[in-house]
Parts: sequence; C-alpha cells; structure tokens
Amino acid sequence: MTDTGERAGAQSALDRYFGLTQNGTDVRTEFIAGVTTFMTMAYIVFVNPAILANAGMDKGAVFVATCLAAAISTLIMALYANYPIALAPGMGLNAFFAFTLVLSYKYTWQQAMAFVFISGVFALIISVTPLRAYVIDSIPRNLKLAISAGIGLFLFIIALEQAKVVVDHPVTLVTLGNLKAWPAILALGGFVLIAALNSRNVLGSTLIGILVVTFIGIPLGLVNYSGIVSLPPSIAPTLFALDFSRVFETTALMVIFTLLLVDFFDTAGTLIGVAHRGGLLDKDGKLPRMREALVADSSATAIGSLLGTSNTTSYIESAAGVSAGGRTGLTGVVVAALFLLALFFAPLAGMIPAYASAAALLYVAVVMARGLAEMDWDDLTEAAPGVVAALAMPLTYSIATGIGLGFLTYALCKIFAGKFAEAKPMVLILAALFAVKFAVAG
Repeated sequence: MTDTGERAGAQSALDRYFGLTQNGTDVRTEFIAGVTTFMTMAYIVFVNPAILANAGMDKGAVFVATCLAAAISTLIMALYANYPIALAPGMGLNAFFAFTLVLSYKYTWQQAMAFVFISGVFALIISVTPLRAYVIDSIPRNLKLAISAGIGLFLFIIALEQAKVVVDHPVTLVTLGNLKAWPAILALGGFVLIAALNSRNVLGSTLIGILVVTFIGIPLGLVNYSGIVSLPPSIAPTLFALDFSRVFETTALMVIFTLLLVDFFDTAGTLIGVAHRGGLLDKDGKLPRMREALVADSSATAIGSLLGTSNTTSYIESAAGVSAGGRTGLTGVVVAALFLLALFFAPLAGMIPAYASAAALLYVAVVMARGLAEMDWDDLTEAAPGVVAALAMPLTYSIATGIGLGFLTYALCKIFAGKFAEAKPMVLILAALFAVKFAVAG
C-alpha cells in the first residue's frame, strides 16, 4: 500500500470512530482545535504545582501528576464521550485544597487527597443515576453564580498575598504591601499583560504572561534558571499517597460534600457552555451523551487524586478549541498528546515563581467574578445569600464556609420572608447540614 493509501486509510478509520464527516469537521481542523485548546490551558502545568506546593507537596511530582491527570482524563472524555472537551486539575479547588484543607483545617495533604478521591468516587456513582442532575437543578441559580464568583474572589486574595501586594496587619487584618518591590510590580504587570493579550484574543495569552514575567525575574535575581527541557521528575512522592484515617470526622464529611458540590456546578456549567458554543446541543437544548460526559469527568477526579493532584475537571478553555472548529473527541486526543509532551518541560515549570503564578491567578479570578454581574438583584432573598456566599469565601479564607453560609442565609431569608415554598427540599436539607456543621465544628 502506498503512503497516500495508508494516510487515507488512517483518516477513514478516524472518521468512522469520531464521526468527523457527520460533525462537519476533518483531521486537520481537529488538530488545530486541539493545539488551540492546549495553548489556552497549558498554564495549569505551571500554576498547579506552585499552588499545591503550599500544602507541602513535591512540586516535581505534582507537575507530573498534573500532566498525566490532564492527559488521561482528556483521553477518556475523547474516546468514551467523543467530545472536544479537555480536562485538568481545576483552578479554585486546588487553592481550596492547599489553603483551606491543609493550611487552615490542618489536614495533611495525604488526608486531603483522600477526601478528593472519595468525592470523585461519589461523583462517579451519582453520575450514572438521575441524582446528579436533580442536585444541580435544585440549587438556586444565584447561589451557583455566587459560588463561582466567590471562588474567583478567593483566588484574588490568594494571588495578592502571594505577590505581597496585600500583607497581614495586626489592627486592620490586611493592608497594602510594598508596591515598589519587584515581585509586586511583576505580578501586577503580568496580570495587565495577560488581560491585554486576552482582550486581543492572542492564543496562549495566560501562558505567555507567566513566561514573560518569569524570564524578566532572572536578571533581577528573583528566579534561578535551571533549564527548559529534561526527563520528567519522579511521581513517587505523590503516587497513591492517600490517607483515609480521618474521613469519618464531621468536618471531613462536609469537606467531601463541598468538593463534590463545587465540582458539580463547575462541570455542568462547562459542559453546557462549551457544547452550546460548538452547536453540539440537540434541538431541545440538551447535551447528547450527557451521562458519558459526566462519567468521564467524574472519573477524572478519582484518577487525578491517585496520581497526586486535586480535583480534575472539565475546562471552560475548551471553548477556544471549539471556536477553532473542534467538534469531536479527536480534538481531545491532540490535547492529551500535548500534555504528555509537556512532561519534558519540568525545569521550566519548576522555576515559575510565586509572583508569576499570582499574575495568572488574578486573571482567572477576574473571569470567575463575572458571575456576580449575572445574578438576579431584584429579589433580595436571592441576592443577599449570593453576596454572603461570595464575600465569605475570601474573608473567611474558606470556600466551604462561604458555600455553607450562602445556603444557610438562603433558607433563612426564604423562611422569614414568607417564601418558604420557593426553597426546594434539597436546599433546605443542605442548609440544615451546614447549620449542624457550624454548630458542631465551627
């Protein structure tokens, strides 16, 4: 068989498996879409190790776990659900893992990783039943938007703290840091650069911003240059490092529930948003193969925790690849291959300083905070709980606390405003559980 014949045969096999012709796409378009998606989300291989290092985790091992979790989970989504949706450790939940579970609640990172694994297993079980859709549909829209925005605000204060733009103060709790210091200048400059490049629709804007401010820091003595390419470091320090010794504590159960809840909202919003942009919804506005997509997403969290990273979830950045023409799982196959290739850039990931990852966090925070603008502000029994949830997250330094106060405030507002019937049973149950949690564990 000639080379031309072999290529035609391979393309025909890909067409049959992924339905390229049926979906109005081809191999070249899917390849370009895959590269586009990867470039928009590649920053996670630099930022995730930097965040989880705060929990005492080995940066090199987390780097490998991040790349492998993204590659494996994206491949499952591609081959099982046939969607051009990429997955990787989620922003927000990695900060919750490091700064709330480990630094605030004083769990070891191995114990926290066990919570992540259990939440993934629960999500996987629920995904094959109608319960997941029921829970998602039961949560008020304002609270969903507020949770997303609140996570953004949480990331914002973490980023400002890492860049030393904000520092602690014995009287006012926080105050302005030294804006003349290079880390603060480069973090804010990197944020502006990332925002400006994104506004111009430059491919890989966030990644470019991180790398630019990192390399500026080398001659300033802020970064130790250690090369660009090498063999991947060992994943042994984080592989299967789960400690289940405290999973039955009251606070632990609420933590697992919080991880499950946030992952629910994140996944649902991402899947529908990306599918809508790509015209992948059916005539009734529903996502075909929703169960397969949810199973793929849920399994990703369990797989990622075994490797050594926080919740792995579907990425809204997949919309970039869809906008470039990606319509099938072949896009995801390309993304997965590129994440495996990224394994050889460990030295570059290892020298990303806190101020560079802070610049990316600031940008992600701004994007997530837009949920506040989309809330319904006309009904105060809807708006007030949303504001409480969003502001409580950064001010208490806890996503879980913000969610709990939001649900509790929502239930109480509806009861005392005479709108008890508007609060769905699931919301009242969740509010009661959080009330017990606050009463017992604080």
